[in-house]
Amino acid sequence: MRRLGLPVGRVPDEALLAGMATGDPEIALAFVRRFQRMVFGIALAVVDDPQLAEDIAQQTFEQAWRHAQVYDTRRGSVRTWLRTIAHNLAIDAVRARRATPVSPEDLDALLDFVNPTPEQWALADEAAARTRAAVAELPREQARAVVMAGIYGMTARQISEFEGIPLGTAKTRIRAAMGKLRTVLGPERADHD
Repeated sequence: MRRLGLPVGRVPDEALLAGMATGDPEIALAFVRRFQRMVFGIALAVVDDPQLAEDIAQQTFEQAWRHAQVYDTRRGSVRTWLRTIAHNLAIDAVRARRATPVSPEDLDALLDFVNPTPEQWALADEAAARTRAAVAELPREQARAVVMAGIYGMTARQISEFEGIPLGTAKTRIRAAMGKLRTVLGPERADHD
């Protein structure tokens, strides 16, 4: 570990990640040890299953290793990046566990329900266009916060870390944006329900 010139505990996270990208097993081990508790804790909090949380933690480190070369420090810290990877993988695992098998006899009825009619496509396109326009009208920081929360599934804490703002500010931005969107989209949505 002395190749980096510092004791392992003092090597910056970005340097460990860059070293891991080179395939150095010693640096990779140091990287995993530094973040394993955090990554496992996030996974366990979401899936509530220690074995599945271990699998998710392993997948998180594999993904970090595969994408280490494209990590961009301007988009957040290594810690935040890993948290996001672990959280997203855990959410995917929960969604996959919720899937229920469907008998072949019921499949036709489900397909009829899932396949939208031309009218449903038109309404969906119209609703998406209204939503995009409403988000575009929001102040930029509120729009970013609501998109990160709604589309990327980030928590207010993750948004605050990613944006470098206090947690309360992130929550306020999300709440304010959602309030404005409800005001703009609410009456029109009620007409279609």
